[in-house]
Amino acid sequence: MSDEFLAVTGFFHEPSKTVSYVVSDHKAKRAAVIDPVLDFDAGGCLTDTGPADAIIEYVKQEHLVIDWILETHLHEEHLSAARHVREVLGGQIAIGAGVCGVQKELARIFNITDFACDGSQFDRLLENGASFNIGDIPARAYAMPGHSGACMSFLVGDAAFVGDTLLMPDNGTARADLPGGDAGELYRSIRALYGLPPETRIFPGHDPEHKGRSPAWETTIALQMEKNVHIKHDVQEADFIAYRTRRDRGLSKPDHYFQALQFNMAGGAAPPADSNGVSYFRIPFNALTGASKPFKLRLVH
Repeated sequence: MSDEFLAVTGFFHEPSKTVSYVVSDHKAKRAAVIDPVLDFDAGGCLTDTGPADAIIEYVKQEHLVIDWILETHLHEEHLSAARHVREVLGGQIAIGAGVCGVQKELARIFNITDFACDGSQFDRLLENGASFNIGDIPARAYAMPGHSGACMSFLVGDAAFVGDTLLMPDNGTARADLPGGDAGELYRSIRALYGLPPETRIFPGHDPEHKGRSPAWETTIALQMEKNVHIKHDVQEADFIAYRTRRDRGLSKPDHYFQALQFNMAGGAAPPADSNGVSYFRIPFNALTGASKPFKLRLVH
């Protein structure tokens, strides 16, 4: 089928700089939602469905039927709204099969001994190369480990939804120091993406820094290879690993890191409630390495 019926609509979530997508066959009126977001007030530990509700409203206005809710990975900077979208619109929540390994690592970090690290919290686990359809448009899932062990890219027609693996060319690439991350794997995953036709459209999962321009979320393989500030076409693996490792060493963890990972490893669900009916997140104290945000004390005379 021609890609002329493929429609892509992006929804930018300013607090987390995340881009969610509705990808549809607008002739068959079938669609997928990719990486939907919940608002999260860390101070009050409160969620709000506003960003996801904007997606839901769009889907209803366009009279689309949702077949899939696709997660590119276990996000560490926002809470997933996948279950809220499924409750309202239906569809299957799918993620890469590599999620099981990441769940095991997270269960160790948070010392959660009774968590099922088998991906059963999701409706479907996608193996590398798995094929599916959005309406009559063929789609395929490709494992892209590096940012995390569960990262996948979804190739739908001429469009690739790459999550955090590639950002806009002026932002470069994702960090590789989070659970299941590996800079060498990230390099090889990006090289695999660079094997796609140069006109392939690339839709990243974030636009974290857009100084001097408006938020953006569409580029091409050709532009990435020519202009990506971290990995142009001629960058060697050892140089990329050295740069990515050095850069990651100076990065602090995302603001909602602990809450997002616990919520998202459970398929977008809060931890089991305690005896009082309230759910609680666990935060390890002085247990993780990495940069911390600097605190400067100013003397006042």
